[in-house]
Amino acid sequence: MTGGLKDSEPEEFLHSPFIRKQGNIYKPNNKDMDNESLNEKTMEDVHTKEIDLVNRDPKHVNDDVVKVDFEDVIAEPAGTYSFDGVWKASFTTFTVTKYWCYRLLTALVGIPLALVWGIFFAILSFIHIWAVVPCVKSYLIEIHCVSRVYSICVHTFCDPLFEAMGKCFSNVRIRTTKEI
Repeated sequence: MTGGLKDSEPEEFLHSPFIRKQGNIYKPNNKDMDNESLNEKTMEDVHTKEIDLVNRDPKHVNDDVVKVDFEDVIAEPAGTYSFDGVWKASFTTFTVTKYWCYRLLTALVGIPLALVWGIFFAILSFIHIWAVVPCVKSYLIEIHCVSRVYSICVHTFCDPLFEAMGKCFSNVRIRTTKEI
């Protein structure tokens, strides 16, 4: 034992080693932060949050849509093989063309479409927050009065009528017989 500890005292670490539980170098794990500093951080970083450059589809939006590889499009069954060089060149051509064509399209059209989708979802959020939710809340408040009046009318007029009819018909017995 070092540091003047007696044999019966447990050895304690002054500093715990840093271990990343989740996340990567682009998006650090902030789960261990207390609620107050987390709320301050979210209030400050609403528009400038860090993006994850490694996992660009964290919610798995496109898992079943755009996973198209060379083997999914071009496949040679047994017995009908092309030359190995042609197969390798085809693979490389397909992969590189898909990669660079996607990058070129995103460079040319990605930012304008991001602008269009940003405007669209801003308008959609605005309509939902400032029109739809208040209309629904207003309707629920207004319909609550109507439902109370309707409930009182049903309990006042219909309940006694149906109870009386139920008592009248409770002694009715129906018997069926089958004739051959």
